[in-house]
Amino acid sequence: METHFIKIIETAVVIVLLIVTHLFTRRSINSMLKKIHFTLQRRKVTLRMINLLLTIAAIVFISAIWGVKQTDIVVFISSVMAILGIAFVAQWSLLSNITAGLILFFNHPLRIGDHIKIIEKDFIIEGTVNDITFFFIHIKTADKEKITLSNTVVLQKTISIVPTPENEILKKVENKG
Repeated sequence: METHFIKIIETAVVIVLLIVTHLFTRRSINSMLKKIHFTLQRRKVTLRMINLLLTIAAIVFISAIWGVKQTDIVVFISSVMAILGIAFVAQWSLLSNITAGLILFFNHPLRIGDHIKIIEKDFIIEGTVNDITFFFIHIKTADKEKITLSNTVVLQKTISIVPTPENEILKKVENKG
């Protein structure tokens, strides 16, 4: 009975440390990202990714506390990595949308508030980017219609970012910072 009590206390300590670390990283990372002029949406996504990694680390520690074998953890992690590898190849899976969302976030000039044209074969989708999530990009047209496109589709299409006076002012402010 006493060993279970010690494991419960150790688990509680890991959970408290996780919560404290989440709070600390939110403040420190947020202030650091403000200094390098990350937009609010990019700061949110960055914090989500860091918190996800911290949570995974906490789960590994709790698993070790409760006696899960290291080989079982390695098998689980390698399975997750295999699934992520498949996601890079598969075009329509949810994991490929997450991967495409990360690519759009880090390597694409597309930002929230940009006025864009997505050039299709038969028609053109034109509107303002409202939100970029892990799975979808939300676009609002001039007719107030809301269009949602999966991230993998956006990566496959030709996108034209239409300069607007507001976006030009924001770019000048970001370049000065």
